[in-house]
Amino acid sequence: MTDAGAGPTAGTQDGPVWRSRRTDRRSTRTVRVRTSAVLIAATALAVLLVPPVVQLDQQAVDLSAKLLPPSWGHPFGTDDVGRDLLLRCVYGLRVSLLVGVAAALTATVIGTAVGACAGALGGWVDRVVMRLVDTFSSVPHLLLGIFIIALFRPGVWPVVISVALTHWLSTARIVRAEVLSLRSRPYIDAAVSGGASRWRVTVRHLLPGVLPHAALAAVLMIPHAMWHESALSFLGLGLPTHTASLGTLVQSARGSLLAGQWWPTLFPGLFIIVPTLAIAGLAGAWRERLNPRRRSELML
Repeated sequence: MTDAGAGPTAGTQDGPVWRSRRTDRRSTRTVRVRTSAVLIAATALAVLLVPPVVQLDQQAVDLSAKLLPPSWGHPFGTDDVGRDLLLRCVYGLRVSLLVGVAAALTATVIGTAVGACAGALGGWVDRVVMRLVDTFSSVPHLLLGIFIIALFRPGVWPVVISVALTHWLSTARIVRAEVLSLRSRPYIDAAVSGGASRWRVTVRHLLPGVLPHAALAAVLMIPHAMWHESALSFLGLGLPTHTASLGTLVQSARGSLLAGQWWPTLFPGLFIIVPTLAIAGLAGAWRERLNPRRRSELML
């Protein structure tokens, strides 16, 4: 009698606890997605609206106003030569976003093509391609990026090329794994049995199946590319010295930080961290929705 009554009681207690955990994780994910969306919208508004609203030249030098703390006239303060830090950060964010998006798209196209060919063709092609991917992966991205940049004149597009050529490897692995998974599906066997060529099967059936994963890889790559560009700019590579870059702003503010002026380092650093975390947050939510198994694990 006692044991029989204890079963429903335990089940009744476990049910609300399970639902509470699922609800808490859903609400946490919702808060994360909304916060990321708000931060991305604020970033887009800053990039689009701040330059027209703030009627200042971001390259204008005013030595009489150097290293001014944040104020109404200069919300982020000024740098060591009197330039407005708000405008400099916004223009630096523009460069970082341009490099991040362009490099992510280029790397995704390269990685998708290489991964799809390796997975669809298989055999010795797959082995050779993946050994090349492993070889390039063994070289540090930053070191390889510095070597590629050294081949070009300073500019934005050499940085894009450098970041793209060092970040397609992970996409190639993801696409190849997804193609190998799709090749075992019954509808692929049916298409091959029906006389479809390997090219037709790849274009009509395999590529549409991997495009969502490739798009997700591109979005996840944008923050990484932005950090990579900032690191190269911090080292003084790739971009001309007069071009506003978040990494260059942080590098030039090191002396000011040692002297007690915190704003030339803080605000460029926030412009690097906040947008990249926001993009990564939205991409993480997309990944959870795209992968049903992971989504079910997170909901429990």
